[in-house]
Amino acid sequence: SDVCSSDLMNPQTTSVNPSLCPLCQNPNLCVMANPKADDAPPQRCWCMDATFSPELLAKIPESAKNKACVCADCAKNRG
Repeated sequence: SDVCSSDLMNPQTTSVNPSLCPLCQNPNLCVMANPKADDAPPQRCWCMDATFSPELLAKIPESAKNKACVCADCAKNRG
């Protein structure tokens, strides 16, 4: 099912949580969303090797673009 646009327009949801998928609001398990120590080595995330279709990227709300990663389920099932 599509994301309910009324949920996106709710003023209480204007801040984007980088650890949640902007499409389904489930945890995206993106390593980049987790804060790390300054001296920690860079970590690789599943999303760095994933392919996101233009159609999938077009579904991401403007307010969440470049702020939160799509989860693997949405990348696989919605793309």
